[in-house]
Amino acid sequence: MLHLLTFLVEKLNLLYNFKLFESRWSSEESLERAPRGPPPPLRRGDLLEVPRTLFTHFGIYLGDNKVAHLIPDILPVFTNDTKRISSVITNKRLVLGCMYRCAAVRVDTLEDFAYGSSILVNHMDEIIKAQAFPNEHVAERAERLIGAIPYSLLWNNCEHFVTYCRYGSAASQQTEKFCECLKLIIRDQRSVFVAVLLGIISIICFGLAPSTTLPTILIPFTLWMAG
Repeated sequence: MLHLLTFLVEKLNLLYNFKLFESRWSSEESLERAPRGPPPPLRRGDLLEVPRTLFTHFGIYLGDNKVAHLIPDILPVFTNDTKRISSVITNKRLVLGCMYRCAAVRVDTLEDFAYGSSILVNHMDEIIKAQAFPNEHVAERAERLIGAIPYSLLWNNCEHFVTYCRYGSAASQQTEKFCECLKLIIRDQRSVFVAVLLGIISIICFGLAPSTTLPTILIPFTLWMAG
């Protein structure tokens, strides 16, 4: 049991330190180096990023206080009322949109996009290797994608949208960080012990059946082979 508790504490600490859905392009060190004082005026085509609780959100500035950004939303599944759909997306709408994989590139005001957070402007330009397109071309690419779009939390999210618009190739450091963390957990052989223990608990609670026995055997075996 002590081994189990140690394992769980280590993995929770690992998840916290990785901040899975926070881009490494928005590191605290970079924020500390950012110049103090009023932010520079935004230009059409600028890449904007704002920190959220578990992730960093991205968008492309279109001018006139408008931002195009890819965001999940469940509401279009139930209504065609454009007025309701264009309202600020609540956390409930966002989470359900993620689960249903329903999203859109939409245009919101800068204030609604920022949602009270500070904004980093073109921060990716300092780190990413690809050359950014001219700002007007970036904005035009974003505008062409406005509307419903397939969504995947890992493979087609807001970061993929902005990197495609600004650099021509969709990429997400947040996804790469998540996969890196997942690989570390899988390669830790104590994951096998935890999987076996959880399987035994499920058999005790729900009885001996294929739905409990097969996962108890197959999951630990897969983790052991992967590690």
